[in-house]
Amino acid sequence: MSEEKNFGYLGVDFQQSLIKLLVEDKKFAATILDVLDPHYFDGASFRFIVQNIKELYHQYGEIPGYGNILIKINEENKDDTMSKMNVDTLTNIQLFELTGPHQIKDKALNFCKQQVLKRELKVVQSIIDRGDFDSYKEIEKIIQNALRVGVNTDNVKDVFDDVRAVIQKDARTPIATGIDGLDSYLRGGLGICELGVVLAPTGVGKTTLLTLFANTAYNHGFKVLQIIFEDNINSILRKHYTIWTDVRPDELPDEADAVVEMLSDIEKNSKGQLRICKLPSDSVTISEIKAMLRKLAIEGFSPDLVLIDYVDCISTERKGYGEEWKGEGSIMRQLESMTDEFNIAIWAATQGNRESISSEIVTTNLMGGSIKKAQIAHVVLTVGKTLEQRENNMATFTLAKSRVGPDGVVWQNCQFNNELLKISTDEQVTMLGFEKEVEKRNKQRAIDVYKERKKRELEGITDALTFTAEPTDAIKPNTSFDDQKTHQVHENTISEAKIKSNQARDLQKIRDNDKRNKLKAQEKERLKAEKALEESTISN
Repeated sequence: MSEEKNFGYLGVDFQQSLIKLLVEDKKFAATILDVLDPHYFDGASFRFIVQNIKELYHQYGEIPGYGNILIKINEENKDDTMSKMNVDTLTNIQLFELTGPHQIKDKALNFCKQQVLKRELKVVQSIIDRGDFDSYKEIEKIIQNALRVGVNTDNVKDVFDDVRAVIQKDARTPIATGIDGLDSYLRGGLGICELGVVLAPTGVGKTTLLTLFANTAYNHGFKVLQIIFEDNINSILRKHYTIWTDVRPDELPDEADAVVEMLSDIEKNSKGQLRICKLPSDSVTISEIKAMLRKLAIEGFSPDLVLIDYVDCISTERKGYGEEWKGEGSIMRQLESMTDEFNIAIWAATQGNRESISSEIVTTNLMGGSIKKAQIAHVVLTVGKTLEQRENNMATFTLAKSRVGPDGVVWQNCQFNNELLKISTDEQVTMLGFEKEVEKRNKQRAIDVYKERKKRELEGITDALTFTAEPTDAIKPNTSFDDQKTHQVHENTISEAKIKSNQARDLQKIRDNDKRNKLKAQEKERLKAEKALEESTISN
């Protein structure tokens, strides 16, 4: 049988670090002490100190300090030589310079969990060897209890713990987007440890929007990392230069001297940092992005805001999801987890589906791929453009979701200049108000169309009934007759002509009314269908 491993194979420094953490990190000690056996340590003094820490913890219900441990050592040791050795060991631990505490805690806790699981699996094996099939529930319980040991409770917080710190004004750190209307509803912007999603169809301006967000954060003194997959780095740099200088990207070469001077002043006067990173669009995973962030941190750059353009280019860690969209929920979960792990805010762009291309207001059900991208995010901002809005450098923004404040807000016909990267939201309505406005516009459009059709129909009827001469001249009676009989025949002919003319006019009126009624019915059906479609879209 192989010799049982203990902490000795990790070295003396590891064991000193672990005991130091037991005394100084109360939460960690409370997590591990129940599964920490003194015999896991290599050396009599280490074992003795840990044994006394456990006894004091179980006796008084709190983690002892160095002074408490020293008192117990002096009480327990009758041998002066042994007592001096233990006291010296405790003093060395107290003075020991701790490095890499997270690694020490992870290794120690994993080791202890494995030892408990190994011990309990021996019990399970003995039950199986006996052939006691009725003890399945007992086996299940043994394994579950073994897996629960050493559970970390750092994230469990009492509701009344440090209330003042929770409610202080700077408890949340927002990073402004540069769009005043949006920042107002987001209580200053997207906060640290929050995940925001920008949803828009292709070609609307997601890159423009994220570039503005990055630029604004830099101007406010934050450290920003803008990750791109499909764009050229120089084109993104030019977008930033345009925001700062108001010089169009294609005119920057002509204004090179002035641009360089302005950018030099901006760099000198800003406390922020802005870096752009281009990654391949077909293979990068969240793990690789995390590794890059850790490397940048070692180099001295730890971003406050990360912008990902766009999240659909990130690959899943494993290929067992089948269809590509099924792994998108996992990617978003990992991004959301990253906000806490790295203490950052993340804006991630994502594509809309085909229906979103022609939609003025883009809702989350028009998101391409998995809807979980919207469900996991703290904030979802959508952008839509009609053909008319594209021609006039306008767009419609919708704050579709917000865990920060009110949502369901629509900014209609906002300035959205892709070339100069100028975006503003002067007016806003609710989604319900937007729906009513659309309904009102549709009704007015139907009325205008009906009036135009009637006008054309009347013009057509007038043209059809126009005579080359006045009607009175065409049927003017001839009063010079040779005899009375001829006169009577002429009078009868005129009367018949008038009757036929009246009948033709009445028949035309009937036809016109019938046609008008048909047009009204068709227009009514069209409006009814449009309204039903809009209600169905909103409800979905």
